[in-house]
Amino acid sequence: MKALALLSGGLDSILAIRVIKEQGIDVEAINFVTPFCQCSSKGCGGHAAGKAAEKLGVPLTVRDISYEFMEIVKRPKHGYGKNMNPCIDCRILMNRKAAEYMKDSGTSFIITGEVLGQRPMSQHMNALRMIEKESGLSGLILRPLSAKLLPVTTPEKEGWVDRERLLDMRGRTRKPQMALAEGFNIKDYPCPAGGCLLTDPEFARKIRDLFDHTEATMDDIHLLKVGRHFRLSQEARLVVGRDEGENKRLLALSKEDDVQFKTVDVAGPVGIGRGSFGEPLIHLSSRIIARYSDSARTDTKICVSRRSAEERDVIADKIDNGVLSVYRI
Repeated sequence: MKALALLSGGLDSILAIRVIKEQGIDVEAINFVTPFCQCSSKGCGGHAAGKAAEKLGVPLTVRDISYEFMEIVKRPKHGYGKNMNPCIDCRILMNRKAAEYMKDSGTSFIITGEVLGQRPMSQHMNALRMIEKESGLSGLILRPLSAKLLPVTTPEKEGWVDRERLLDMRGRTRKPQMALAEGFNIKDYPCPAGGCLLTDPEFARKIRDLFDHTEATMDDIHLLKVGRHFRLSQEARLVVGRDEGENKRLLALSKEDDVQFKTVDVAGPVGIGRGSFGEPLIHLSSRIIARYSDSARTDTKICVSRRSAEERDVIADKIDNGVLSVYRI
């Protein structure tokens, strides 16, 4: 008998695999990549799931579902959690993708690291039932860490898994997981409490603002992860680097029609203007860039350029702010 595990690289999914492997069951893992996951590391292909799979001794398949997930984030059927996290729709999508992979992998059921009551939106009893039903996997999703508190699944009914050797974890405390990890001698788990950017309040504000003003692209999402963000108008926003690393990242993410801002003769940030930029917004953006330069003077010279046009210099001087509403996002 063989199980397919949804492996994020976090502690719960690692423990779920160990509990099942302890029963002598063969396990294969699958990981789904989205632009919002922070569970990454330098080792094993740059991804925490790769590192975890290597230590667990299980084969891993990685699938990128970024574009499908983006559409869910824009319009989730079951709504958002506390911030911009569509947790129920996310779980349904991943389980559906896992179900498709089961047909080719020779696996018979799915295991996840979900814990009853740990997440208020997606890990209560009704939500777990809904996720199974809408994934087309009723009875085939085994949650080893809370299985004794949940309805008996097909793997348990068929005797593939011994229910008595499963667990009864509940709630938001992570002490039982930490204790179990110690018992298994598991010491390195990169994302002990999850790693989804959509649950972060600051990032949620940025992405909500983006959705309110434009039909967001994947390039826009990657840009949200870098720098200070300013909404200059309904059609324009400015992103300002906070250090040398972010300056380089912003230049790498810049598109042909973006406006690039750089300080001249003094150290300062790089700025990327995206959207509709006329002369007033170019001057205003220059003042913002000057504000964050080492001299912090409004007469700092700013180099303004587009990839599609010749470079030109602008002195940030007097700007009428009367008709412009600028706020950090």
